[in-house]
Amino acid sequence: MAGIQNFQVDRNKSSKGINIFNKGRNFTKKSKSERLMDGIGVWTSFYRANPHRFVKEYLGINLKIFQVFLICMMVHNHYFMYLASRGQGKTWLTSIYCCVQAILFPETKIVIASGNKNQAREVIEKIDDLRKAHANLAREISYLSTSSNDAKCEFHNGSWIKIVASNDGARSKRANLLIIDEFRMVDLDIITKVLRKFLTAPRSPKYLEKEEYKHLKERNKEIYLSSCWYKVHWSYNRFLTYYSSMVKGAKYFVCGLPYQIAVKEGLLDEEQVKDEMSEDDFDEIAWGMEMEALWFGESEKAFFKFEDLESNRRLPKALYPKTFYNVLRDNSFKYESKKSGEIRLVACDIAAMAGKDNDASAYTVFRLIPTSKGYERQIVYMESMTGGHTTLQALRIRQLYEDYDCNYIVLDTQNMGLGVFDQLVIPLYDKERSIEYEPFSCANDERMAERCTYVDAPKNIYSIKGNQQLNSECAIAFRDGLKRGKIKLLVGDLEYKEIIKKYKGYNDLPSEVQTKFEMPYVQTTLLVNEMINLEKIPTDNGVVKLKEPRSKRKDRYSSASYGNYVASILEREMMKEDTNVDDYLFFMQSGF
Repeated sequence: MAGIQNFQVDRNKSSKGINIFNKGRNFTKKSKSERLMDGIGVWTSFYRANPHRFVKEYLGINLKIFQVFLICMMVHNHYFMYLASRGQGKTWLTSIYCCVQAILFPETKIVIASGNKNQAREVIEKIDDLRKAHANLAREISYLSTSSNDAKCEFHNGSWIKIVASNDGARSKRANLLIIDEFRMVDLDIITKVLRKFLTAPRSPKYLEKEEYKHLKERNKEIYLSSCWYKVHWSYNRFLTYYSSMVKGAKYFVCGLPYQIAVKEGLLDEEQVKDEMSEDDFDEIAWGMEMEALWFGESEKAFFKFEDLESNRRLPKALYPKTFYNVLRDNSFKYESKKSGEIRLVACDIAAMAGKDNDASAYTVFRLIPTSKGYERQIVYMESMTGGHTTLQALRIRQLYEDYDCNYIVLDTQNMGLGVFDQLVIPLYDKERSIEYEPFSCANDERMAERCTYVDAPKNIYSIKGNQQLNSECAIAFRDGLKRGKIKLLVGDLEYKEIIKKYKGYNDLPSEVQTKFEMPYVQTTLLVNEMINLEKIPTDNGVVKLKEPRSKRKDRYSSASYGNYVASILEREMMKEDTNVDDYLFFMQSGF
């Protein structure tokens, strides 16, 4: 079976070819069964050497040129890494490869892990779709289940494919082939101490027991699949390791294929790509990583470090405007009321000029949760608006204020923000909700408070007038909050999708409604990318001055930094009040 490499057979002249091949040799006449097994051995060896032909000729599946190349590299290397842009059919190709490996190498144990179990289960679901369309594949499969609790695929020849969770609970499994999908989302310790430990004894077919075939001993395999990510992440070092081993000639293979491949092969619509790249909130960093197969490294001058931001992305659930909670009929999906002592802010950075390419208004909702060390600042929601009349922006701010039961509005009152402030200090009628909002006054600036002519108006607006000194204080406070773990951000949008999919009715929502549910997570990612793009530039007076790259935004950062700055003010007031109470109790207990 093994050892015949690239043996070409002309099936139209197979009898003549075999006679020529056997000319001058003495063979005893073989039985029909023996001839059949010899034929299976020849074809198995041929297809192992040319797996792409097996896919086309036996399974009846047509591959694109780049998929042919990848399938061959998967079969012929011990270690394989594929960095794919969206739209290349990575999961579909992985499903086909698993079937090829399972059929051509009997009794192969294949384990698939991923950042989450449901994502890995998609491979089994794709195999289920493939077997319904391709009869030969269906004949090879003895059992298949797409159950979320026990997804697996078993073959008549003893091979199987199983799904495992990427956690400590997956210990004690065994495999000959380990596939880790979206490996950048899996903890490195889990890969090293749990998943890779599955690969103990390699596949041991009976022919290896014969002396003449011992040199054909097989190796276990590891396959890593993902899009690119940030260079500070462990996955980048893994990529470098694979690249270094590959160029040295070891059985390693790594490649990154950008979106142009998918467009060329008709897997991705060119017009769709152009539309996405022209959107107002287009994120060049995320695009480079997800679509161009490029790793991103922050500048040496970057004031905010990716590690500090990523380590604080710990909030699994966004807090949505109250209207969102009427959309899903799931009792576990509820608006969260304030905790004891909690303060909520809506912080706003107002665009200087509507329609400007690198300028937009950003609104950020903070939850300030009291702790023994002050306030934990949770950024639970964020949205942005390109352009918009001052009245429209003031209305949206008031809507968010009411939806979240906020205590304060933090507002950039420079330039266009002054016009928004003037709308907030007078009664404001909301036609959409048929509500008139009461006027607010300014809490921290007497001159701004004078712009409100309503004497009894609550002082619920914090006015921010950005200058070099204030912006420096905001930047330092934000970085300090991140390093001390006081600022919490929403988890990545990929992690979020697994959370929201569990809610009843979500998958039945129109795509545009699902997009609204995803928005705060996407906005948080955009915030992170804005911040790692901000570079510190030298100044004569020692203050911190941050500059964004040309044509890049920093409106989300400005909004979030203003909110965090006011949170620090409120924290000092709270701590001062607590100190005064403690001092009073001390004096009372001491008899003074």
